[in-house]
Amino acid sequence: MCVRFLARSGGKSVEVFDCTIVRVDTDVAGVYGVGEVTPLGPFYLPAYGPGARQGIAELAPHLLGQDPTQVAKINHIMDINLLGHPYAKSPLDMACWDILGKVCNQPLCVLLGGRFGAAVDLYRAISQEAPDVMAQKVAGYRAEGYRKFQLKVGQAGAAGITNDIARIKQVRAVLEEGDVLVADANTGWLLHEAMRVVRGVKDVDVYIEQPCPGYEECLSVRRATDHAFILDENIVGLEALLRARKDLACDCINLKISKVGGISKARQIRDLCVSLGIAMTIEDSWGGDVTTAAIAHLAHSTPERYRFTATDFNSYVTVSTASGAPQRNDGKMAASRAPGLGVELRYEVLGEPVAVHAAGMEGV
Repeated sequence: MCVRFLARSGGKSVEVFDCTIVRVDTDVAGVYGVGEVTPLGPFYLPAYGPGARQGIAELAPHLLGQDPTQVAKINHIMDINLLGHPYAKSPLDMACWDILGKVCNQPLCVLLGGRFGAAVDLYRAISQEAPDVMAQKVAGYRAEGYRKFQLKVGQAGAAGITNDIARIKQVRAVLEEGDVLVADANTGWLLHEAMRVVRGVKDVDVYIEQPCPGYEECLSVRRATDHAFILDENIVGLEALLRARKDLACDCINLKISKVGGISKARQIRDLCVSLGIAMTIEDSWGGDVTTAAIAHLAHSTPERYRFTATDFNSYVTVSTASGAPQRNDGKMAASRAPGLGVELRYEVLGEPVAVHAAGMEGV
């Protein structure tokens, strides 16, 4: 699946993403569920495309014959038979939720808590380029209705620090009061670099997201600045969230579905965040139409006050793999009202399956 060029921190970039889409069939005619996982290359999180398919192959013998509508049981089976590898479990969990929605004849957001508001506010990610180019792109996306923007910063070295400070200042200058700006380093800064950047933009209205790789480093930056602060890569589960809450290490988190193991575990974290008063960006590492549908349902079922923003990944990619997925409108999207995820795979685009796991034909 080819996507537009996406610059990353530390000079890393990805142009083609390895996407795994699953279909889980049931013994009821016409009832099946779909799921998707698309790691953001092999260097962003401990996840990579072929690893997802290998994990699914490992899990399949333990799941065949189980009731997919018993989603908690399915997750328990996956967890006891494969330690870790949450990204490999995520599309299977997603497909089970899709089946549950279809069996109940309800859109997934209703099963996840209800539909809050008419639509979900989206952010637009701005790839790392020259400061003036990024500012021009933000102005263009603002004209399309976006009011929340995530700048990809985290350029290393002295020149990188200077450029990142300029990126933040120049983009903020083209925004209006009420617009939201997030400077997302994606772990790209060393501690001293992060300290220099937050000091250099101390008078700018901007959120700082995941400046450094380590939790302790991010906590140190958090305590040195009064900017609103977001943790992303460090929030890998409930334990990490509880630690961050205890330390008051962030004001918001970035909740990625596949990073934590699927919709089920993301919902647990989402509900705890609502109880603790922590706002969330609800998204995934990357994806297309199926992932975007899942994001929309999880986000739309989150009370609006705690829904900092979300992502419409299918507006970034160049290949559509499913019909019925949410489409952005004036910087917003809405979850489908059809049962389950509300999407149908485009088999003419996907082609033949690369693996089939069924009784008597494992891995064919």
